[in-house]
Amino acid sequence: MSHQIQATQQTPAYIIYLLDISASMNLLMDAGGEKKRRMDVVTTALNAAIRQMVFRSTKGSRLSPRYKLSILAYSDNVFDVLGGVKGIDEVARMRPLENVQTQRLTNTAKAFAVAEKMLHQELPNLRDCPAPLICHMTDGAFTGEDPEPIVKRIMDIKIPDGNVLVENIFISDEILKTPIENSKKWAGIMPDTLLDDEYGEKLKRLSSPLPESYREMMMETGYRIESGALMLLPGTNADLVSLGFQMSAATPVR
Repeated sequence: MSHQIQATQQTPAYIIYLLDISASMNLLMDAGGEKKRRMDVVTTALNAAIRQMVFRSTKGSRLSPRYKLSILAYSDNVFDVLGGVKGIDEVARMRPLENVQTQRLTNTAKAFAVAEKMLHQELPNLRDCPAPLICHMTDGAFTGEDPEPIVKRIMDIKIPDGNVLVENIFISDEILKTPIENSKKWAGIMPDTLLDDEYGEKLKRLSSPLPESYREMMMETGYRIESGALMLLPGTNADLVSLGFQMSAATPVR
């Protein structure tokens, strides 16, 4: 069984967040009965996931860095928001997306190319750690080159714990044939789930299967994602966007 290594201070989990900040992220979406900017929903969800990681890294009054993060915001260009790799203890004191301004385009290939480079730089430090995860959030098809070849290369990178995981949160109104009423009861997107969106189908090919160890952590927080689901979330509302960020932080810890 792969993806079993637990995140500890000695073997921290490494997560790269890859966040689309194209102009369409200013559009409004449903957030618990009110409308909020997609960008604000994402910022709120990321901050909640960071708090979750802090909570999972705290014993008594001590915060042990069980997670290491990089955050890349991308549009026409790629911005390294944290300035490299930071421990969760450092990230907890920062406000990562506070001053991020949206841009025009969605150069997804360029963003994954930067993430690939960061991964390779970090790999020597990850031999005994949980397999790293890239959590990609986007709200529309890419502009520029096709990111698929790069993403496939990343998914083929293997460390003793297993292959690098790629998760996609796709903020879109119409990706599923039937809307999800309740994110807590939702079973997830399976490899044979039909999507109403061509780009959604592509993201399906670029999403790792959800490891069982992650699924168990999510069951503990009240979700019902089923075995065999993909790490692909249709961000049709704030709850599902939040679920996507919670999933990224569901590395097993002890």
